[in-house]
Amino acid sequence: MKVHQAIARTLADIGATQLFGLIGDGNLYMVDSYVRQGGGRYVGAVHEAGAVLMALGWAQVTGRIGVATVTHGGGLTNAVTPLVEGVKCRIPMVLLAGDTPMEDREHLQKVNQHEFVVATGAGFEQLRSPRTVAQDVVRAFHRAWLERRPVVLNMPIDFQWQEATLEKVSLRFPEVRSATTSSADMDNAIGIIASSRQPVVLAGRGAMAPEAQAAIRRLAARIEAPLTTTLRGKDLFQDDEFNLGFCGTLSNPLALEVLMKSDCIVAFGASLNKYTAALGSLTTKKRIIQVSPHQEDIGQYTQFEAGLVGDLDMVADAMVALMDEAEIPGSGCRTGELREQIRNWQPARKMRREPRPGCVDVLQALHALNETLEPERSYATDGGRFAIAAWAEIDVQTPRHFVHTQGFAAIGQGLGEAIGAALGSDGRPTLLVAGDGGFMLGGLSELTTAVREKLDLVIAVCNDGSYGAEYIQFTKKDMDPALSLLAWPDLAPVAQALGLAAVTVRSSDDLAGAMAALKARERTRPFLIDFKLDPEVMPEF
Repeated sequence: MKVHQAIARTLADIGATQLFGLIGDGNLYMVDSYVRQGGGRYVGAVHEAGAVLMALGWAQVTGRIGVATVTHGGGLTNAVTPLVEGVKCRIPMVLLAGDTPMEDREHLQKVNQHEFVVATGAGFEQLRSPRTVAQDVVRAFHRAWLERRPVVLNMPIDFQWQEATLEKVSLRFPEVRSATTSSADMDNAIGIIASSRQPVVLAGRGAMAPEAQAAIRRLAARIEAPLTTTLRGKDLFQDDEFNLGFCGTLSNPLALEVLMKSDCIVAFGASLNKYTAALGSLTTKKRIIQVSPHQEDIGQYTQFEAGLVGDLDMVADAMVALMDEAEIPGSGCRTGELREQIRNWQPARKMRREPRPGCVDVLQALHALNETLEPERSYATDGGRFAIAAWAEIDVQTPRHFVHTQGFAAIGQGLGEAIGAALGSDGRPTLLVAGDGGFMLGGLSELTTAVREKLDLVIAVCNDGSYGAEYIQFTKKDMDPALSLLAWPDLAPVAQALGLAAVTVRSSDDLAGAMAALKARERTRPFLIDFKLDPEVMPEF
């Protein structure tokens, strides 16, 4: 067995059944073996960045390690931005990257791949020899999962036609279940909760497991505290009568009022970064209890008074048991008045100003989209000023189905991750909401991948004909925003030429017709909606 075949066989042995990539000299024989001999599913991207983004999106909705492959040189350097995104979002992923022959110093695509990978923050593993193929592949996957980041396995091309020594391997991780049930920090946490009169329970994406969510709800009910989430924990408590929604810079006015008055935050599976803390305004002068299964997460961004390490459900249930044992009463914060305020609060459904003729109201469009598309869906956004409204307006059933693409705050990453999410969504439709700038930057050509794979992918482009953040900066300083305005081609005909179904929305009447077409869409053909928006009537950061 050759090395390229041994790599493919090892991927099959450890259950890596989905591979995204772009083939070249450094990986094409491995990909061929993966498909023909290993029986794996390969999705070819148009651009290397798209391949890595697809693996990131797939990993988020499946909860498994994403796998992608690129060739050497420019193939790897094209993937640098998505690797940074994966690092910042802590997404386990393995990138199988070819490398040029060691002996050929003048190879046109030769570059120090190790230095590029390390600069992104990703892990780097070298395929050491034809005798260690299985060990090296498994180690890359092992590190990706435990370190919660992408790991690049570097595959020199001069190894790949050598005879390999292949051993049977498996990929296993020890089951670790633990809870801090007795410690000074636990005693301190119970004391803080007992003395609190306005506690709030906060959960992040780390709390999305059903057993963690249920235990956190039990704790919040026991201490009579309202619930709130980070952006990445979106809609975790959507059906709870004391759910405040987002905590942080995205908080609605009612949530902000409650959070500002709170005296204690009990945070589960949340990093408490500056956006969750609203630049510190929501954590200052509050007693913080932070709970995470990962010790390194506690206190990374925010000072805490009690830090508890362990499985979230076990820690939450231990806290309830200790409060019951000590007969500590609830805080009284869950009042009938607060329940009614939450029940009666409604977000704005239209912008304060009417858009110019030929444009639709962005809030009206997003609300219609949320109401029309099936609720069992995966949901991704790109970056841009539209995203604030899109994050708040579009619902998901669990955070697992919310694909976050903004760890690096780079526009243009939404389409790739949405394609990966669609391929991992088990028949659910996938919605991507993108700005026109991010949509064009992210590779219009990658639409052909979605068409080829016959995805039930709905793409809503919030098209204000500008780079919105830059438009805001120019106008706020009384400068001419002309440099931020862009004359794109009409996107619907372009999408149709690439094989999508597509409609354009320029008014409320168009919106009704577009939603009817959305309901009647073919589930094996991507569907694009071009929302024409007024750049002067848009949500602001």
